[in-house]
Formats: sequence, C-alpha cells, structure tokens
Amino acid sequence: MDRRELLGVLAASAAGLAAVTGGAALAQDGKAHAHVEGDIHEKCAEACSDCAKECNQGFHHCYKQVQAGKAQHAKAMHLCVDCGEVCSTAAKLVARMSPLMTFTCHACAESCEACIAECEKLSDPGMKETIESLKKCAASCREMVKAMGGHNAR
Repeated sequence: MDRRELLGVLAASAAGLAAVTGGAALAQDGKAHAHVEGDIHEKCAEACSDCAKECNQGFHHCYKQVQAGKAQHAKAMHLCVDCGEVCSTAAKLVARMSPLMTFTCHACAESCEACIAECEKLSDPGMKETIESLKKCAASCREMVKAMGGHNAR
C-alpha cells in the first residue's frame, strides 16, 4: 500500500468515525450545539483572533522602528508578540468552549491592557489599529469573564 492509499484509508476511517460518534452525540443531546450569530462566544473568539493578527502587525511595525534606531519601541514589540500569543490561545479556547476559557480570557484582557499601556506611550500613528484591536479584545474578554461568572471581571 503506497502513501496515498494509506492517507485515503485514514481519511475515510476518520470521516466514518466522525459520522458515527457525531450521530451518537446528537441522539444523546437531542440537539446540535451550533454557534448563533451574535453569540458572546463567537464575538469574543473573533475579537481575540483579530487582535492576535493585529498584535503580529504591531510587532512588525515596532521591529522596523527598532531597526531604524527607535529603541523605545522595543518593549512594545515584545509585548505585542506575547500578547498576540495569549489572544490566539484565548480565541481557540473560547471557540471550542473550553472549561478553561474564563481563566484564559482574564489573562488575555490583562495582557491586552499591559500592551495598550506600552503602545500608547509611543504616540505612534502606526500603532493606532493595533491599540484599537487590543481595546476591543480586552472589553470582549472582560464581558466573557463576567458572563461566565468569573470573579475577576471588571
């Protein structure tokens, strides 16, 4: 059996398994769990995902500024890349409705706030969209924490 045949067999097996277990889960629940447009989870996951992307763009902008000799962008550069990772993780956990999403959303909101504070110090027009995305993400995560009954909601 060559590699293509093996991959085909594995894909067919996975599809069959998903169909069987998915049907059993639906029969057990009695209904499907679909995201409703406007759902708090959907909004939060999207805000976090968008923020992760903007943080990467903010990182790149700051990187270019540091290369140009503007050392004051170094801390914001570091915070942007780290915050982007936290936002990305929060987006994933919220999208799959993980039991850990409340903790991650709290950490995400705090990370965004730290990043906002540093980026705003720069008064750099090139960071405007990143800051706006960070603010939206922080607010969405705080709303999620509050909705989930988290103790750390502001």
